[in-house]
Amino acid sequence: MSVATDHTGPWTIPDVLALPEDRTTRYELLGESLVMSPAPGVRHQRASFRLHVILDAAARAAGAPVEVLEAINVTLPSGLVVPDLVVTDAGATVEDTVSVDADAVQLVIELVSPGNKTMDRKFKPLLYAEAAIPHFWRLEFEPAPRLIVSELQGGRYIETLTALAGATTRIHAPFPVDIDPAGLARQ
Repeated sequence: MSVATDHTGPWTIPDVLALPEDRTTRYELLGESLVMSPAPGVRHQRASFRLHVILDAAARAAGAPVEVLEAINVTLPSGLVVPDLVVTDAGATVEDTVSVDADAVQLVIELVSPGNKTMDRKFKPLLYAEAAIPHFWRLEFEPAPRLIVSELQGGRYIETLTALAGATTRIHAPFPVDIDPAGLARQ
C-alpha cells in the first residue's frame, strides 16, 4: 500500500485514522509529521504475543479492570502513536474504536527492534511521559532479552527494575506479574 501523495498541509489525527488499514505498515503522527514503519519481524511478533498472553493472564488473576491490546493507536496530546503493547482501562474499549486516549492507558510497552531503537529508547518515552502514562516498559533483545520497567515520577520515567533473562522477576504495577524475558523471544 502507498500513502496518497496528494496530501497537502500538515497531517492531523483524523487524516491518519482515515488511512486504509494496512497490516504491513504502522502509521504514527509525531507533531504534524506522518511516520511510517514496517510491520515487525518474527522475533518481535513472537515476544509481543507471549508478553500479551502473560499480561492478560496476570491482569485477570489480579481482577484488574484492564484490557491488553497489541499495536493499537493511542491518541496523545502531541500526536498519535502505535505502541507494541498497551494496557488500558477496560472502559476505554467498550466501543470498537480504532484508537484509545492516552488518559485511559496505564502501561505502554515498546519492543526494541533494529530499525526503531532511537524512537523506542529516547523519543517515545518523552511523548508517553508528556501524556502522563504511569508505566513504561521496554523490552530489549540484545545482547540477551531484558525488560526495563519504568514508572512516571515528576513528569519523567524512572527505571525501577530490570528483569533479566533466565530469572523470573515479579513486577508489581500496574498489577502483579511474573516474567522471565528469556522465554519471550525464544523459538
